[in-house]
Amino acid sequence: MSSCNSGGQPAANPTWPGGQPAANPTWPGGQPAANPTWPGGQPAANPTWPGGQPAANPTWPGGQPAANPTWPGGQHGGEGMMQPAAPGGWPNPGPGPGPGPGPTIPAISQHSLVVPHKQTLPNGIYDKLLITITGTIKPNADKITIDFAASSDLAFHFNPRFNESGKKVIVRNSCFSKKWGKEERDLLHFPFVQGQPFEIKILCTNREFKVAVNNSHLLDFKHRLTNLRSINAVNIYNDLNLSRVNMETVP
Repeated sequence: MSSCNSGGQPAANPTWPGGQPAANPTWPGGQPAANPTWPGGQPAANPTWPGGQPAANPTWPGGQPAANPTWPGGQHGGEGMMQPAAPGGWPNPGPGPGPGPGPTIPAISQHSLVVPHKQTLPNGIYDKLLITITGTIKPNADKITIDFAASSDLAFHFNPRFNESGKKVIVRNSCFSKKWGKEERDLLHFPFVQGQPFEIKILCTNREFKVAVNNSHLLDFKHRLTNLRSINAVNIYNDLNLSRVNMETVP
C-alpha cells in the first residue's frame, strides 16, 4: 500500500484496479458489520483491552490500587506527607520516603514566596513535626541555607554548597552564643541540581532532625539544643526560589 499521495487524490482507490469496490477493500467479500480491526466483530469493551475493559484504570493491570502509586507503601496521611515502607527511621504510618527506585524530582509549583523567608514556629520543635519545603534552585546557585533559630542561636544550620573548592557539600552545624560548633560534612549523595526543583522534608523527633530530599532519606542531625520549644523560627535564604513551606504533625 502506498504512503502519502503526492499527485492529488484519485477518484478511486489506486490499490484496487478497475475502480473502487463497493465495500472496504481491506476486507475481501465485503465490509464486516463490526469494526474491521476486530475479526469476528467488535468487542463489547475497549478494543485495546482484549477480553473487555477492566473495571479500574487500564494503566494498572489488575485494577487501580487503593493508594496513590506515587507514594510507595501507601497513601500519605495528609498534604505533603510521605508514607514510608519504614527504612531510614521514618515513621510508618506517617511521613518520610520509602526506599523506592530512586529520587523523584518534584514538579515546579506555581506559587512563589519571598526569599529570605521566615517561618515562625509558635509551638517550637516537638516530636513528629514535619516541615516540607519546595522550590527551585537558581541556575547559577552558590548555596542555599535553612536555619532553625532560637533567638540569636542556631539549633540546626543546613547549608548545601554547590562549589566549595570545586566540590559539592552539605554543611550541618549549630551556633550558640555566636560560636559555631563542629561541622558535619560526611555525605555520600548531593541531591540538589542547579536550575532544578526540589522538595525537602524535615521531620523533627525528640532526638534529631531527619532530612529527606526528593523522596529519599538524606541525613540525620542530632539535637545539640535540648530545649526544643525554644526553637521558634525557620529561616530560608540564599540562591533559591521558594514555592511552599508546609508544617504538620504526623501520626
